[in-house]
Amino acid sequence: MPDIKRIVIAEDHTILREGLRMLLSSNPGFEVVGEAQDGLEAIRLVDSLKPDLILMDLSMPRMNGGGAIPEIKKQSPSTKILVLTVHKTEEHILTALKTGADGYILKDATHGELMLALENIFSGKSYLSPGISEKVIEGYLEGRKNIKASSTWDSLTQREREILKMIAEGYRNKDIANYLCISAKTVEKHRANLMKKLDLHSASSLTAFAMEKGLITK
Repeated sequence: MPDIKRIVIAEDHTILREGLRMLLSSNPGFEVVGEAQDGLEAIRLVDSLKPDLILMDLSMPRMNGGGAIPEIKKQSPSTKILVLTVHKTEEHILTALKTGADGYILKDATHGELMLALENIFSGKSYLSPGISEKVIEGYLEGRKNIKASSTWDSLTQREREILKMIAEGYRNKDIANYLCISAKTVEKHRANLMKKLDLHSASSLTAFAMEKGLITK
């Protein structure tokens, strides 16, 4: 009897969720065992069903996919996570991968690419859409080029290191300001100072630098 992979779909748009279910169910090797409309529901389903994989949107109500990914990996480490989203920014990509996603593809992907992504992930590999791969590589290269400058790292204040860590974890300026009880303008100033000191010019390169320095887990 063939090994049937059990899949949960986390997507808040009903028509897309239904389309994905039909698409996956047409493959005899896949079984859709659950559907979630938000991150909290996705966490509960994974906890109770322990599926082989969850197909995860990032933008969902109550809790987004980015928040749900680390929780899912914590409670069910064997469950694979394939992000299927419209977000193409380096920050979204690196944050999803850093928190535990096994693959990342865009919603304009073809049926064939989705099947290829699933095949790769189920065989123990990761999968990134071609355009996504380029963004990740560029971000890491830019982040790595100044990592050797340890004196620059030593020059960062404790507050700058705190903010660097939160930027790398995907928090927005407004969220960082609320958490640290400072103004958004102060956060913007710290962010600008970080980029100037480190000679890094994007959120993805800051994330790569933070990973190398151990501020966040790879």
